[in-house]
Order: sequence, then C-alpha cells, then structure tokens
Amino acid sequence: MAKKALNEMSFLDHLEELRWLLVRSSAAIVIMGIVSYFFADYIFSDLIFGPTDPSFITYRFFCEASHYLGFADSICITELNFIIQNTQMEGQVNIFVWVCITAGFILAFPYILWELWKFISPALYEKEKKNAKLFIFVASILFFLGVLFGYFVIVPMSVNFLATFSISSVVKNQFSIDSYVSMVKTAVIACGLYFELPIIIYFLTKLGLVGPNFLRKYRKYAVVIILIIAAIVTPPDVVSQITVAVPMMIIYEGCIWISAVVEKNKKKDEQTS
Repeated sequence: MAKKALNEMSFLDHLEELRWLLVRSSAAIVIMGIVSYFFADYIFSDLIFGPTDPSFITYRFFCEASHYLGFADSICITELNFIIQNTQMEGQVNIFVWVCITAGFILAFPYILWELWKFISPALYEKEKKNAKLFIFVASILFFLGVLFGYFVIVPMSVNFLATFSISSVVKNQFSIDSYVSMVKTAVIACGLYFELPIIIYFLTKLGLVGPNFLRKYRKYAVVIILIIAAIVTPPDVVSQITVAVPMMIIYEGCIWISAVVEKNKKKDEQTS
C-alpha cells in the first residue's frame, strides 16, 4: 500500500512511523555492534586504553607544540600514575557489551540520520527534500569530526587532568574500569552530538524557534559555559584550554551564521510568495 501523505496521517500513524524508525535504527546499531565485536581487541587495546599511554599521539603533539612555542616542559607527559581495575564479577562483560553498542551507534549514525530524514521529509518542501544526500553527508561528517575531537582532545586531556590531580599523597588513583570507559564514551558521544549543533540550529531556525538575534544575545553565556568546560576537562595550562575552547566557539559562531542565512532566505521566500 502506498505511503500516506502527511496531511492524511493521523497522530497514531505518526507514532507508528516513529516506532519503526526506532526499530530500524536499533537494529542497525545492533548489527554494527556485532561487527564491532570482531574488532574488540583493537577497540579496547588501541582505542579505549590508548589515552592511558604517555606516548599517545595527543600527548606527543602538545609536548612538541610546547617546545615550538617556547613553553616549559610541564606540558610534556612522561607518566600517568594510575591503574584501572575491575571491581565487579560481571564488570568486564558489561563493559564489553556496552562498548560494542556504543561503537555500533557511532558506525550506524549515518543510517540513523537517513531514517530521521525520511521521518521529517514529508513536512519539507520539494526543493528541501532534494537535499537529503547533502544533509546526511554534512551531518555525518560533523558527527565524526566531533567523535574525533572528543577522542583525541577531550579524552586525553581529561585523563591527564584526573590522573594527576590529587588532594593528598595518601590517596592513590585506582579507577574502576566502568568509570574510565564511561568517561570515554560520554566525551566521545557528547562531542559528536555537540558538533551536530549547526544542523539542529538550521532546523530550529526553519521552524522559527530560534534566530540569529537570539544566539547573539546569549553568546556571552555560551562563551562562559565553554570556558568552564574547557577549564574542567583540561590541565591548568593555556594551550590545552584554548585547544578545547576554540573549536567549540567556532561551532557556536557558525550556528549564528547559519541561522542568519536561513532567516534571510525565509524572508526572501515570504516576499516573493
């Protein structure tokens, strides 16, 4: 049976479409999670626990950058004095499953975007529907850039800060594996979703829920929040904090520009219609 038009669909029809969107997206995550299972050794040894090694690429980059800029060697990391331990009988099994699911979500994200586009496309104009491939490509690139930013910047800076922070020499850092992996997953997924902010702002502006003036009005609050986040997840040095804060501010400024362009085009369409 042909798919109903948007104006013919009832509330229950929309719920049914949403249900199948969630079912297909969940199936894609599970399938990609199973694929991730076959690369589990690489995922855990090289990716998950990579930032615990002082020779990790990010630490080497900051050390070389500090030498180039004439800073002291305090930015160079020679050791990370902590251990990761499992304290629960089923701890490693649970971590294994959830890491595979997280990897499945990351790998299946373009397909999830495609499902989301099919769900919202009936509410769009014909010329907007033609941009499906561009939307999925741009949104996927932004998400993967965010994942890379979270992994190569946020995670190692957080590990370095939390591993070296101490309230007393009496206390030794022994992190549980679920705490460490949870930090890695949160940083990676959160950054990936934050990099989707331009896409979200695009659609919110199309719906008239936000505008460039609104974003400019709250820019100072956004700057404060970004600087606080940068200060929390990085060591107390300027280079690390700037490295985290600048990309986040660029994205926010990009959102203002996108919102302004969308609003300008909306006004042109209203004048010509």
